[in-house]
Amino acid sequence: MTRSFVLCADDFAMTDGVSRSILELLAAGKLSATGAMTNRPHWPRLAGELSAFSGQADLGLHLNLTCAVPLAVMPTVAPSGHLPRLGELAPLALRSGAARNEIASEIGRQLDAFEQHLGRPPDFVDGHQHVHVLPGIRGAVLDALVRRYPAGSVYLRDPSDSIAAIRARGVSVGKALTVAGLATGLRRAAARRGIPTNRGFSGFSPFDAGRDFAADLAAFLVNPGPAHLVMCHPGHVDDELVALDPVVATRPLEHEVLMTFEPPQGLRIGRFGAVA
Repeated sequence: MTRSFVLCADDFAMTDGVSRSILELLAAGKLSATGAMTNRPHWPRLAGELSAFSGQADLGLHLNLTCAVPLAVMPTVAPSGHLPRLGELAPLALRSGAARNEIASEIGRQLDAFEQHLGRPPDFVDGHQHVHVLPGIRGAVLDALVRRYPAGSVYLRDPSDSIAAIRARGVSVGKALTVAGLATGLRRAAARRGIPTNRGFSGFSPFDAGRDFAADLAAFLVNPGPAHLVMCHPGHVDDELVALDPVVATRPLEHEVLMTFEPPQGLRIGRFGAVA
């Protein structure tokens, strides 16, 4: 019996180079999902090209609260006009009601931007640097999904997996365990609200250009969950990416491997509807 898993590229619309890579991989049938950063200036221009894959892949919101600028003024969260780093965002969302209100509004704006330019709701929501699981933020994400969309129509990424599966894969174990701990309770909270989630997650990377990404990708499929999702970060490097994001050198390596990737026997790339 062949099982499906979701293979999702993060960061669509971050830069033109990242987006072109993802569009090429989608056209080659090497991805089954991608999440868009709708606060980035490339989004309105590239949304039309992405929409061509609506029947082929899941197209979602990659909620961005830590990269570049928000869609509107956020005086508490982004007083300089630029979104904070993850290490600043997490405690701020916990201690400040004003910050939480601004975050909830920005979640709505980014969902609005997705719908405005793609002409429909997202298939799923996840978060850049997994911000959607953080205390002080996850509740606003769940509330927005319940308020805006029919139950079961939009899925939410759960970036956790069992300790045994994470250790068996042996790639970025510490990072995977840390995020799994932060995501504790997310799946149950989503289920109570009628929001489906993946069950099984991998793709954490040390972003080391000296590693063999093909071997890491194979490891990501060790002990897959019953509704498994693998994240990846392909891209073509451009000057904007170098100035904006620390993950640069590994993106073209991921692109190259993904272009020739064939799942191991018994597994195939599929959309969430074929996995859940």
